[in-house]
Amino acid sequence: MENIIIVESPSKSKTIGSYVGNGYTVLSSKGHIRDLATTGKDGLGIDIDHGFLPNYQILKEKEALVQSLKHSCKGKRVFLATDPDREGEAIAYHLAQVLDLDLTENNRIEFHEITKSAVCKALEEPHPIDLKMVDSQECRRMIDRILGFKLSKLLQKKIGSKSAGRVQSVALKMIVDLEKEIQSFVATPYYEIQANFNTFQLKLFELNGKKIDEKNRITDRIVLENLKPTLLTFSVEDIATKLTKKASAAAFTTSTLQQEASLKLGMSPSQTMRVAQSLYEGKNIGTETVGLITYMRTDSTRLAESFVKEANQYIVHHYGEKYLGNVKIQTSKNMQDAHEAIRPTSLGRTPEQLEKYLTKDEYRLYQLIYQRALASLMAPSSYHTTRVTFQNTNSKWYVSGQELLFDGYLKIYKKEKTEAQQFLQTFHLGESFHTNDIEILDKETQPKSRYSEASLIKDLEDKGIGRPSTYAQIIQTLKERKYVTLEKRLLIPTNQGILTTEQLENHFSSLINISYTAQMEKSLDEIASGSKDKIEELTDFYDTFQPLFQQASEQMESIYPIVTKEICPQCGNPLVIRKGKYGEFVACSNYPQCKYIKKETIEEEEESADTHILCPVCQKNTLVRRVAKKGKNKGQIFYACKNFPACKTVFNDRPTEHLCPNCHSMMLEKEDGTLYCSNFCQKEPDLKILCPECQKGYLVKRTATRGKNKGHLFYGCSNYPKCKKILTAEEYEQLCRQK
Repeated sequence: MENIIIVESPSKSKTIGSYVGNGYTVLSSKGHIRDLATTGKDGLGIDIDHGFLPNYQILKEKEALVQSLKHSCKGKRVFLATDPDREGEAIAYHLAQVLDLDLTENNRIEFHEITKSAVCKALEEPHPIDLKMVDSQECRRMIDRILGFKLSKLLQKKIGSKSAGRVQSVALKMIVDLEKEIQSFVATPYYEIQANFNTFQLKLFELNGKKIDEKNRITDRIVLENLKPTLLTFSVEDIATKLTKKASAAAFTTSTLQQEASLKLGMSPSQTMRVAQSLYEGKNIGTETVGLITYMRTDSTRLAESFVKEANQYIVHHYGEKYLGNVKIQTSKNMQDAHEAIRPTSLGRTPEQLEKYLTKDEYRLYQLIYQRALASLMAPSSYHTTRVTFQNTNSKWYVSGQELLFDGYLKIYKKEKTEAQQFLQTFHLGESFHTNDIEILDKETQPKSRYSEASLIKDLEDKGIGRPSTYAQIIQTLKERKYVTLEKRLLIPTNQGILTTEQLENHFSSLINISYTAQMEKSLDEIASGSKDKIEELTDFYDTFQPLFQQASEQMESIYPIVTKEICPQCGNPLVIRKGKYGEFVACSNYPQCKYIKKETIEEEEESADTHILCPVCQKNTLVRRVAKKGKNKGQIFYACKNFPACKTVFNDRPTEHLCPNCHSMMLEKEDGTLYCSNFCQKEPDLKILCPECQKGYLVKRTATRGKNKGHLFYGCSNYPKCKKILTAEEYEQLCRQK
């Protein structure tokens, strides 16, 4: 019997297909094929009154794909090889239902790295779908749908905010709370004093028997002014030297990878995950296609025994036995430990060997993962740390330094900027030194630092909010919704973000908070383990949420629309100020019967704003927001390549950093927040057919917008206008069949 393997990603199917050989066909679901329906009176897709029954529907863009999968799988043995996590288990479940597979059959396979040995081993150990894990995902999805859908509609109606979410809104609250703390901070002046010598500098740490530190600062400058004339001779009272060791960090988890990539490489979390996905799914390395790293969605620092053995041999061979360390496993209260840490699939594939096969970002991230995993098994670095204490009248002073004795793991991986080594001169007990340079420093206490993307991820994980696999998307959503801005790599809440948090606090404080959200994550884990019931959790949530929602619907103050004194020139009704995608605008109160919009409110906007998103066609310049100045579309906003008109890439809706799960083209966002593929892919868009003329661009689906063929589908080269190759749909289908 012929075997079918279904994976999520088209690129992954190509890699795995090269491993399994004859007798197997590898197909792709291209992510989720079903989701909760959005039709019906409430648009939830959940029958709450009859035990939270989900109403799933096949995604419109996946209808043709599902029919193709049904046809291909009929009468064949099917293995479901979706990602080894909660979402992957749910996708496998939906595939099994749509394909009419037996849920008790051993048709689920899992692998945590895309290598030939891992895939072949998984095929030897199939098992049934984990329905408890599916329950957990379904529970999360329904809670997120109920809360997100209802709160988003309420906020859109009342205050013009675009969305709310179980985890998203808590992350925003953390940013807003910190900002309020910073804004209310009142600096307190204090003073420090130091004695300067030719080759060293002393700092005061004790005065009149009292310690001087952050908790006990000197706030009266006169105290130091009176002390200064007495500070002539400093004598060495004590010399303390100790051996200090610094161990390497554990191998990467999802969150620590995002944090480190942000700090060391300047990558955003979403960019990090996108690049890691490509390394995991497989790259063409010479004559083979292979996954270069293990699964990148994990909260575990555990490493496979086979890798530890390989790494130990590598360390001894390349650096010597003294560099060999121990396995490091860090645990956290919410760790699921379903997968091992992120590591290279083979230490034999060094970053230097792979550089020519990878993009710049892929190389940098692979090098970071490779070095971190290897360093985690190396010996600690060791230092001689020396502290010399001086005495002068009723005060004590110190100078310290450290000397690196053994570099250990620092041989290949430096987690942070290493401290400048301060080599001290030789001191002797009782030795005296004189100085005339005594300096009093004016200082003041500082507020906490704002969150960076890296520090927010760390705090979310420490507090047990959300899952590492969702952090990148959470931060991206906050930026896209204009709830926060990123300035000098720091997250700053906007006025709309602050208003959103305040309204949620006023009406949903018992739900939108750290402790409730963290407890929800624990409950979802308990459902996955079988120790908690899905319906019980959904009922508890809904019984808490619904009364709060009803009360908020009645009591939350509505900001928009604001009635003005102006009259609509088209129908005579009052004009009102509304909140739209790009801010406030003035329009007719009789909408939708009258669709008048005051044009100058649009034209007053900044004419060009950089989205910082790379143009998908020329791959050189970024896309910018522009306002049409003439023609029938005057006043309308569009997005174009910064190099327009040399590069004629234009989108009517806002480009995002999201990639289409079908064809990996850029996703665009409509006014209502709906995402759709810029390539309008439907049938097998993942084939990525090279242009037969220029052999550089790819054939992409387009719709004729003018001329006698207006509305007709055709395929054009993505390298347009450099290449103007055009094929009909029939010609494109013929190329697909040939491939």
